Amino acid sequence: MYEWWSRRLSLLHLDRRPTRPIRSQGTTGSHRQELMVGLFKDGRGAFNGTALKEALDLIEALALTEDVQPVHIRAAPGFDGATWLDLGRDDGQSVRIHPTGWDILTPDPHEVCWRRTQLTGELPLPAKDTDGKGIDLLMRLCNFANAETECLAIAWLIGCLGPSVPVPAPFLTGPQGAGKSTGGRMLVRIVEGMSGDLRRAPKDEENLIAAVAAGWVTALDNLSHMTPDLSDAMCCIVTGAESVKRALFTDGDVFRVGYRRPLLLTGIDVGVIRPDLRERLLPLRLERPRVRRTEAELWAEYAEVLPVVLGSLLDLTVKVRAVEAETPTDLRMADFAHLCAQFDAATGLGALPAYRASLDDLNDDVIEGDLLAQTILRHADTIEPGAAQQMTSTEWLHCLSRLYSGEDGRPLPKGWPTTGKVLSDRLKRLQPTLAARGVLIDSGRTKAGRYLEMTRTAAPASHEQSRAF
Repeated sequence: MYEWWSRRLSLLHLDRRPTRPIRSQGTTGSHRQELMVGLFKDGRGAFNGTALKEALDLIEALALTEDVQPVHIRAAPGFDGATWLDLGRDDGQSVRIHPTGWDILTPDPHEVCWRRTQLTGELPLPAKDTDGKGIDLLMRLCNFANAETECLAIAWLIGCLGPSVPVPAPFLTGPQGAGKSTGGRMLVRIVEGMSGDLRRAPKDEENLIAAVAAGWVTALDNLSHMTPDLSDAMCCIVTGAESVKRALFTDGDVFRVGYRRPLLLTGIDVGVIRPDLRERLLPLRLERPRVRRTEAELWAEYAEVLPVVLGSLLDLTVKVRAVEAETPTDLRMADFAHLCAQFDAATGLGALPAYRASLDDLNDDVIEGDLLAQTILRHADTIEPGAAQQMTSTEWLHCLSRLYSGEDGRPLPKGWPTTGKVLSDRLKRLQPTLAARGVLIDSGRTKAGRYLEMTRTAAPASHEQSRAF
């Protein structure tokens, strides 16, 4: 028996297949299940639970004596500036994207170790020498409203192939019947395979984090309302965060889950958008197709062209990454803005101006849904350009409340700030939104106490630049 275990453990060091959890009893496959099958096939019979637990304890103890190797889902950094894309295949074949091209290889475990879950679908082997026709095939299947939207969708897909690039969350919107869910599935399945799909938003943050951490692209379908908790969770998903909770069946141990994942949303209208989420969204508008097709016909064609689409996307990714471009310093998602600048330099298209214009449109949505922001802009119109006005937060609250109520004394709306502290906190959230319209909010302190300062700039530069596009 000792010789059997020694042979098994030695094979683990040579195995280039995706990593397996040691004890999981789920349907994704675990090393526990693999050992049980190996014992049975080698004529050892079926071990009882105690013997198998002791064997797994030994494997865990031996693992602690080895170097720690990180595991990755779907996308991973490699050596010499390369990145990897997991194709989800049992033989471990993956795509290595390097500065001069891309190849289909089985990664060395010292460079990349893949982790698989039930959300990890299989991708087809990408086609070589596509001459870029896969991008055209994809755009023909989707119902994007214009060329600028298509540029942003392609730039987002390229960002999904980079494990270290935070990308904004595409929000597929449009009239009823525009194919938002179908378009979302098509974008997701380029990275997640034909098993990738949209899902409803979980009702609590814990389930959302569990689903996000187990996959790469998370796609939430048919959103009609966005609670503050869901909005905050989406911000964390896009830019990265960590969840820590007590490990099961322990008193003092903890379980850590770190995550930063591409996120995709669909819906006609989600209501009021909070300012912090606005900077992390990428609106993609779709239009109703003129000719309807059956689901079977549409997805049969999509599955047929997917290898060509993936090959063209990989070719374009190599081309874009090879280009040097200046990083815009005025946008929240600087990594994605830099990617858009590289995309424009490589293709001659206008992804970066389209990204700026989309953010400006979202800024309008935030203002239209926030009566306080509208009142502040009304007051700012009374300030001379370049001038500043200082008051305490309580004085600002009285000033803005009187301006909203007007001479007829209409009642203040629900959610209106009730104290100076609440107003100050709301203004902190609205700072980027108001700055895009030429109104700067700052705070300071004098001997008399704290104050808030409102300054009206000569012109809202970002608004005019984006509209010029």
